[in-house]
Amino acid sequence: MSIHKPVLLEEAVELLNLKKGMTVVDATLGGGGHTREILNSIGSGGTLIAIDLDINAIKNFAEFPISNFKFPNNFKISIFKFENTYLVNDNFSNLEVILKAIGINGVNAVLADLGWSSDQLQGRGMSFMKDEQLDMKLDQEQENTAKKIVNEDSQEELEKIFREFGEEKFARNIARKITEYRKNRKIETTKELAEIIKTAIPGKYKHGKINPATRTFQAIRIAVNKEIDNLEKFIPQAIEVLVPGGRLAIISFQSLEDRIVKNIFRQNARGCICPPASQLQASQEKYLADIEKEGFSAVDLEKALRAGPNDFPECRCGKMPKVKIITKKPIIPKEEELGINPRSRSAKLRICEKI
Repeated sequence: MSIHKPVLLEEAVELLNLKKGMTVVDATLGGGGHTREILNSIGSGGTLIAIDLDINAIKNFAEFPISNFKFPNNFKISIFKFENTYLVNDNFSNLEVILKAIGINGVNAVLADLGWSSDQLQGRGMSFMKDEQLDMKLDQEQENTAKKIVNEDSQEELEKIFREFGEEKFARNIARKITEYRKNRKIETTKELAEIIKTAIPGKYKHGKINPATRTFQAIRIAVNKEIDNLEKFIPQAIEVLVPGGRLAIISFQSLEDRIVKNIFRQNARGCICPPASQLQASQEKYLADIEKEGFSAVDLEKALRAGPNDFPECRCGKMPKVKIITKKPIIPKEEELGINPRSRSAKLRICEKI
């Protein structure tokens, strides 16, 4: 049984406009809180595809041995089907292939909760609150681990990870302290790593609202699981598989993820990508000024304008918007939810609708 509390549950399910008989993707099964609510909304006549790279999440959700429910497919993806639910052990960045393997051409809604469930944080070296072996991988079959990164990556590589994925302003100091420490002994546990990080943080920053190791641990986890790469691959696919009027909802928990979601939503809502009229006008004026320098008459200038460069203020790319943005500003948890689940404090929900 899951101990995880789903975040923004009511808001996400309500704004997805779910109805009986719909086909829905829960791209991040996790503890299954959102998944169960989706099933209630679409009923027995609907279809649910729930995806998670962590096989334990699938086993916990099913609450019975899943091996007898293997769904055969030509893509060699581990899919388990019972009743109206497909449980998929794969990365959500493979969404289009997953749906092809099942035989589904379009869906009415997609939900992705980018946070890790409380169950998945247990025993994997995700947190500095417990002394555990450094691991942090969601897919237990992969070779890359947190231990491998902190003990083998160069100082420059570590600094880049901490700065880009953790937005850590002391990234250089932390990377230097780690590389100095590992000259004498290998870094094995979360407590050991957290203590090293602490020595790299100036004293006045050690007693803030968050633990000094928070951003660095987040950055390493993201690097281990390639979370940013997978998110950037997933969102365009999620938009493509939606039927017109279908909605995509994404819950993020840190600013880097939220920026990616916001920017990709905007790119797909924009349509035309031709330069703005002001830029084109400046181009036109420069073109005419260059002709005038050559000593042409007013008549010649008029002819030149009609036969001018192919970049005047009209759309030539033909790109049409794919979505409209439903949430102009992200939805955040209400005070009531924050009181029950403090971990939800950084959650942001953004939703777009397929045109």
